[in-house]
Amino acid sequence: MKLLIVESPAKAKTIEKYLDHEYTVRASVGHIRDLPKSNKNAIDVAGGFIPSYIISPGKEKVVADLKALAKKATEVVLATDPDREGEAIAWHIKEAIGLKKPKRIVFHEITREAVQEAMKHPREIDENLRSAQEARRVLDRLFGYDLSNLIWQKVRYGLSAGRVQSPALRILVEREKEIRAFIPEAYWVLEALLKTAAGAEINFTCSVEPKSQAEADKIVVAGEKAQWQVAKVEASSAVRRAKAPFTTSTLQQAASSRLGYSPAITMRLAQKLYEVGHISYMRTDSTNLSTVAVGEITEVIKKDFGVKYSKPQQYTAKSKNAQEAHEAIRPTHASVKSVSAGSQEQKLYRLIWQRTVASQMADAELLKTKITATALDEVVPAFVANGQQVIFPGWLSADPEARGEDVELPGVKEGESLTLKKLKATGKETEPPHRYSEAGLVKELEKRGIGRPSTCASTIKTIIDRGYVDKQDRTLKPTETGEVVSDFLSEYFGQYISDTFTAEMEDELDEIARGERKYVPTLKAFYGPFSKDIASKKKIDKLTTLCEAPTDIK
Repeated sequence: MKLLIVESPAKAKTIEKYLDHEYTVRASVGHIRDLPKSNKNAIDVAGGFIPSYIISPGKEKVVADLKALAKKATEVVLATDPDREGEAIAWHIKEAIGLKKPKRIVFHEITREAVQEAMKHPREIDENLRSAQEARRVLDRLFGYDLSNLIWQKVRYGLSAGRVQSPALRILVEREKEIRAFIPEAYWVLEALLKTAAGAEINFTCSVEPKSQAEADKIVVAGEKAQWQVAKVEASSAVRRAKAPFTTSTLQQAASSRLGYSPAITMRLAQKLYEVGHISYMRTDSTNLSTVAVGEITEVIKKDFGVKYSKPQQYTAKSKNAQEAHEAIRPTHASVKSVSAGSQEQKLYRLIWQRTVASQMADAELLKTKITATALDEVVPAFVANGQQVIFPGWLSADPEARGEDVELPGVKEGESLTLKKLKATGKETEPPHRYSEAGLVKELEKRGIGRPSTCASTIKTIIDRGYVDKQDRTLKPTETGEVVSDFLSEYFGQYISDTFTAEMEDELDEIARGERKYVPTLKAFYGPFSKDIASKKKIDKLTTLCEAPTDIK
């Protein structure tokens, strides 16, 4: 009997049929070992940051079953996900059930071809990847445990801090303070409805926005008396290029804006699509597509849209630490435009299909038109009308939702007289910066290099569940508790929740994964100064704010 172990039952079911039942396939149902909850002593700092793992509660039977099957097996293969966490899960399975040298395989999509090809190229567990994940876990435990313990003493029992959640909270609190400090300024928008000699009506907007009602009224009075004409007609060609295939972050952002899905929902749906073989692995920061995938997509484009729509290309990832050996999120078979699944999964699959196919298509060609109208009165500024037409749709044919509306302006000539039908001024005020949506925060965290896109959904969930942030109309608003905790951390531990520290720590973890940095020196360089800073702050006074308030932590 041959045994192959994966993380999820759904993944096990899909893989088993692709191996023609030659292997018994079982699932660990996620992680089977972890550090004991809320126990700093689980890490031997003096001994070299050695963690002491335990079987995760509720996983005892899973481990026992896997151990029994492994004893009977002539071969054990570990096929967990192709990232650091997957590598760590594989290592924990090896350790928990006593495997000596199990085979490790990886694939970025669950198709018959990919699984069978992976079986031809087994390797050992990658200790660098495993070490990087362990460093992250230990670092987060030491950071969170020590800071949370201090917050319990100085602010209120039950509160917590985290290496990534605290910078995320700080960003939200900083934005909230910007909103409160914002002072609106008044301005007026002037709009003119002008009629051409041929009888067509065009809406124009003033190129200047007056700052006072008196100035706006002066323009309106002068404009109503003046003669109008076409001062300039400009036509220019432009192109809209397709966006790169989805990474984890861009998928979360697009699913939020297009479908209204939160990052957590998006990742849950993508996980299901991956496990049943519909899409490639959904935790990736690469925009690469395999040569095979590009070839298949190209054939689909030529067949469905025509040869002139095809433009095969590769995209460069923005992240300096993007793992280019991985692929972007894409359909496993480009010829499959829809899948049998729940409605939410169908919509997400369609979004992935559209972005992937569009990325290999020709640019959309546009004709932009700008008409400038002037009144024969020096008091009246120029008024402008803008139009846009799609001349060649290119990639918009695969992703029509991205097209927007064409605005076609009637033909006019420079010097042509225009008749004023209406001129009005509308008072407005400048608006404060918007609160972040979940997808907006994901984008901001990625831009600043804080955390990893694959963990952003859980980071946001944590700060919401802990009562630090409320969701209001799809935006994130810090609570009083969240602001107090963030202000405390910013005042006394600002360097540790800064963008620079958090991003540099991510870089160091990446270096461990690549074998360029060692585990112990990295943790020692962080924890030595950090523990001293914690100790030095134990003498500060306890905050009275929130100390006696009832807990609002969920």
